[in-house]
Amino acid sequence: MDSNKLVHMANQIALAFRLQPRDEAVKLTAEHLKAFWSPQMRQELQAHVAAGGAGLEPLAKDAVAKL
Repeated sequence: MDSNKLVHMANQIALAFRLQPRDEAVKLTAEHLKAFWSPQMRQELQAHVAAGGAGLEPLAKDAVAKL
């Protein structure tokens, strides 16, 4: 899948939880990614983060680190 699309979707998920306390928002975002994203999508997003994570919201980056 296109990494720009993955970034966009991950950012949308993270922003949906942004009003929660930071640790809870990170946890909920990571849980959502685990529950609803395929292993391949998660791996591609992790590779994107390893390459610098361009475009990802900080909350989304932190959630990916928890995967």
